[in-house]
Amino acid sequence: MDTTKTADPTAPEADTAEPQATEAQADLKDAPAAQSAEAAEAPGADLTDEDLEDELHDELHEDEKKPEGVGAAASAVVAAGLGLVALSGSWVSRVIAERQTLVGQIESVNAATTEAKIEALYGDAWHMTALVNGVLSTLALLLAVFVLARPAFGAPGRTLPTWVRAVSWAAVALGALGVLLFGLMYFDILAPLPKAA
Repeated sequence: MDTTKTADPTAPEADTAEPQATEAQADLKDAPAAQSAEAAEAPGADLTDEDLEDELHDELHEDEKKPEGVGAAASAVVAAGLGLVALSGSWVSRVIAERQTLVGQIESVNAATTEAKIEALYGDAWHMTALVNGVLSTLALLLAVFVLARPAFGAPGRTLPTWVRAVSWAAVALGALGVLLFGLMYFDILAPLPKAA
């Protein structure tokens, strides 16, 4: 009787099948982790339609803010220009003053006193100059104040650029100085009309 053990031909196949099965199970376990990693790395993969609409709305809202900043900057420059022109003397005030001088020459023919002639020839023209330049100074002051005050009534946290605020404050100073100066001139406080001897 042969007592030697013969090798089972199916035994090695069973041994090799076990590692293959364990490798397949490991791959199945790693698949969800790999999918979650890919989803985390993909930008915008979890964005919904509502998120995309919100982003588009924010971009459009930012585009709408730009013209407002440009308008504030332009208004500040215009206000500063008006204040400077008013203090240096505008072409409009000169033309109106010359017209009033002509009217005064016509009226001075019928003036009874010397003071009435001075008033007709010079006083009315000076007053018209002060009035027109005072109006320009007032417009510059109001426009500059409007530019500075507008962000307070807009969206919270909105501020003007530094140079726009600086130009607006310069316009406020020029406008206030012009209103004070031309107001004193119009009421004959700063430069009263000369009196006849």
